[in-house]
Amino acid sequence: MKSGLTKALTRRDFLYRAAAVGGTGLLLNAMNAWGMGIASTMSGPPALSGSAKGKSVVILGAGLAGMTAAYEMAKLGYRVQVLEARGFAGGRCQTARGGFELTELGGETQRCTFDKGHYINHGPWRIPLHHQSTLHYTRQFEVPLEVMVNDNDHAFVYLENGGPLAKQRLRPAQIKADMRGHVAELLAKSVQDRQLDKTLSSDDQRALLDYLKHEGHLEAGDLSYKGRSGRGFSVNPGAGVSPGPGAFSDPLAFHDLLASGVGKVYSAVQDYPMQNTMFQPVGGMDAIAKAFEKRVGKHIRYNAEVQKIRHGENNVTVAFKDTKTGKESAVTADFCLCTMPLSTLRMVDTDFSESFKTAIKSVAYAPVGKIGLQMKRRFWEEDDHIYGGHVLTDMKGINTISLPSTSWQKKKGVVLGYYNYQTAAIEVSGLSPAERAEFALAAGEKIFPAYRDAFDSAFSVAWHRVQYNLGGWAEWNDESRKNAYPALLEGEGRVLLAGEHLSYLTGWQAGAIESAWQQMARIHERAMA
Repeated sequence: MKSGLTKALTRRDFLYRAAAVGGTGLLLNAMNAWGMGIASTMSGPPALSGSAKGKSVVILGAGLAGMTAAYEMAKLGYRVQVLEARGFAGGRCQTARGGFELTELGGETQRCTFDKGHYINHGPWRIPLHHQSTLHYTRQFEVPLEVMVNDNDHAFVYLENGGPLAKQRLRPAQIKADMRGHVAELLAKSVQDRQLDKTLSSDDQRALLDYLKHEGHLEAGDLSYKGRSGRGFSVNPGAGVSPGPGAFSDPLAFHDLLASGVGKVYSAVQDYPMQNTMFQPVGGMDAIAKAFEKRVGKHIRYNAEVQKIRHGENNVTVAFKDTKTGKESAVTADFCLCTMPLSTLRMVDTDFSESFKTAIKSVAYAPVGKIGLQMKRRFWEEDDHIYGGHVLTDMKGINTISLPSTSWQKKKGVVLGYYNYQTAAIEVSGLSPAERAEFALAAGEKIFPAYRDAFDSAFSVAWHRVQYNLGGWAEWNDESRKNAYPALLEGEGRVLLAGEHLSYLTGWQAGAIESAWQQMARIHERAMA
């Protein structure tokens, strides 16, 4: 290259390029090869001292944020009352099983008819190992967990718009092996030919070359990639007189992989916090909500729809209506912790300042939809040998098909037929429940021939059409994080806010829990003062 155009390639430069070409997995492995691994952990609830006996708090919403605060603040001596608009606790932490009913705004009532023991987590559906706050309570409350298969290299990637690889059932193992192999070959030859800048030391280059040979399963002589066992064999190993496994199955062409864009589809499971190990409560995610409810249920007033919030110098008064009887009541407390989603809080009559109301209104909520499909036969296991994990696709309105991580080798199972967002979620939510099921079946049978014949019953949700939620989770942008977020964290007078929306873990149970920890600590500090 001409003088002046050459830029020294530092370790940082190389890692940026490695991530761009090979994804997060290649970046992390390269860092580990150089002894630069990273990790992150979360702590438990704040250690608060001092008795709050004689102090009172009214908590709006019995989701995980509200129940976390109720549980911890009651232990400190607060007189706690929780107002919950629904007839059950948990907020979005819901599981649909036989008998569960849901009526969306403007929609018909759905009644889940899944067989006993089968369910769909139509709210949160996984707990990452990183979310130690959630795991703190599953451990403390003895909620049994099982592994949720979040990344299965033997599942499928299916792209309708995948260029040369379109409409093929590709195993992630094939894609990963071939992408890594081709990229490793490219980089290894660059190192061997000294095409990397000298800023990478000789020791760095030797370590990198050694790593690439093993990562890419490259031929020792010419550093070429010709396949590896992880992508599968042309003839599988087994018993008998056969000499063993045949040759590796033919790799997908590097050009085809790049042209298809398929690498972008599977790489999401490598991102924090999608890394293994992932957990789920045995029998359904609502086991967490029920464990909280068991401990704080005596403080919860159900079917209490908040109508009005008034805060003064010394207390807060909340007016509410009993949705069963229509009777209107009010409760007054020293403090109020509001865990209602901002999407519903903005419709409550409050005496907040105009700037605070503006902040509440400035946060959008994500349109999100899911559907559970009970299948009469576990064809994904029987026919394709897939045990849990996700089928990733670019089909509009489908996005992800997830296979159950429970009841292995049983007769029936519930598949997550789609997990859609934004415009696609809005469009699909306009369909009737029966039409949503047909939409999911028409897509799924393109990947699994047995999909339609095995279908039994369905249950779907569009969270942006669910009363008391009006969205899946809060969606912040740079401007609202800068201007609205600090104001909402500060609260208004004796009213503080908490929930997944008041965290950087939006959409996760950990965000709700940790937000409650933070805000109850602020209330306690003021109460003790």
